[in-house]
Amino acid sequence: MPPAAERSSSYPRIYAVVSRIPKGRVATYGQVAAVAGLPRQARLVGYALHTLPANSDVPWHRVVNAAGKISLRADGLGHDELQMHLLRREGVRFVNGAIPLARYRWQPRINGAAAKRVSAAVGRSAGKASAPSSPAGTSSSRPRRRRSRR
Repeated sequence: MPPAAERSSSYPRIYAVVSRIPKGRVATYGQVAAVAGLPRQARLVGYALHTLPANSDVPWHRVVNAAGKISLRADGLGHDELQMHLLRREGVRFVNGAIPLARYRWQPRINGAAAKRVSAAVGRSAGKASAPSSPAGTSSSRPRRRRSRR
């Protein structure tokens, strides 16, 4: 679990982002972290959602893992079944146990640096490389990186 100082400053930002996810849409942990200004802190989003009180209005069930699947909790209290039920009630469909993110992923309206963070997070969660590699013997629009000798 993150230190108390990190929780106190980050959790409200995470809850604010999750509260913006509309019904019938989902976001990944990494996407929420990026929009909250916490790039590469997907696990922190999980911690924050885990600490929500039962009577919270934050729609925790709209956050899924990068594969579009519900992440299982260690406590085994059936939260995964509840999450699936709540999402289905909002019209989200599952295909082979996963949510098609191309169809149901929330696309927040953001600009500037936040847009770059989200774009990078979405690219990572979709399993895409940051830039396509060019086939051997062809030129690329970007220079090749040289390996440093250490």
